[in-house]
Amino acid sequence: MAPRQRRARSGRRAVVAVAVAASAALAAGPGYAAGPPLPTTRTPPVPAPFGAFLDSGPRGVARIAELSRWLGGTELKVAHTYLPGGQWRDIEGPPGFLDVWAHWRRQKADRTLVLNVPMQERNEEDVPDDEVRRLLRQAAAGAFDHHFRNLAERLVRLRVPDTVIVLGWEMNGITYTHRCGPDPQAWKTYWNRIVAAMRAVPGQRFRFDFTPSRGRDAVPWTECYPGDDTVDIIGMDAYDQPSGMSFDEQVREPYGLRHHVDFAHSHGKPLSFPEWGLFRNGDNAAYMRRMLAWIDAHRPLYQTVTDYCPHGVWQCAANPRSSRVYRAALYGRTAQPAPTPAPRPPAGCPPPDPGDWIGSWLGGKPCVRWDRRSRSR
Repeated sequence: MAPRQRRARSGRRAVVAVAVAASAALAAGPGYAAGPPLPTTRTPPVPAPFGAFLDSGPRGVARIAELSRWLGGTELKVAHTYLPGGQWRDIEGPPGFLDVWAHWRRQKADRTLVLNVPMQERNEEDVPDDEVRRLLRQAAAGAFDHHFRNLAERLVRLRVPDTVIVLGWEMNGITYTHRCGPDPQAWKTYWNRIVAAMRAVPGQRFRFDFTPSRGRDAVPWTECYPGDDTVDIIGMDAYDQPSGMSFDEQVREPYGLRHHVDFAHSHGKPLSFPEWGLFRNGDNAAYMRRMLAWIDAHRPLYQTVTDYCPHGVWQCAANPRSSRVYRAALYGRTAQPAPTPAPRPPAGCPPPDPGDWIGSWLGGKPCVRWDRRSRSR
């Protein structure tokens, strides 16, 4: 993770352009895509809670209100940032880094803070597979648990115990030291250790989001799935790539958008899109229109577009057609929470009766249900 700007990759290396200043003709603030107020002549569908990645630090928080104004007052319910992954002290939450994000979250009860958390230091330093494998096996034995306890304690102290933790994102690729491919079994054990360590901190209510990049990438992301007990949300980072791939192909490809929806449904988990946006096909208004429709149709728990060049639609003047599509789709809308699927019963259990307290399957105890009326076994 760069100090203030993340790299663009989705599992493949690419050089990130820093968010550029727009021309004077397009300016609606410092480097933002412009446009006059849009008429509200129709009643669009209500969007799921959404936000954008606008910057890792305090500027990212300040820009939330500016983006809302550009969208005609549509309120962003989600803030999204990334912990740096250079050293372990960064992954524990650098002093002062999270404070401004926590303050934004605490201002309204219906807001969500999404925090991407690396699983290894030196996370973007081209660490070779042999070294990653060695680190994963150390991690699976508990060598790094204390760093994540420290992070959990910091988030609880900041009074954001319900933060969504996007842990070890894009693990199916080749970019990050926290990738899964060199030893999937050790990676899954490590994920489960981290979740156990963070959930053991008093007062926490974290939700853990398992988020691969779209497609097969270096390894099928299903091989990295650590299990329903430690995953609360199944996300996908979905950029418009590779060059020449249509949206329909992005839906149908192995481990693509359709597989994501089906996999989450089969595990009784809500969806998310922590990262999505334009990429190798340039200013692609058709992609923007289709992706927004896909999101509306499948009602993720949250979605956050990556808003810097080349992906973005507000801070990137290079994508004017896609910017108009995005703005028109979200202008003046009010977000509502997406429904959360009930957890699936353990394998071999009979389907729950209508009177059962669905979703209260006791941890690890097969076929034990709660009665809706008495709330007792």
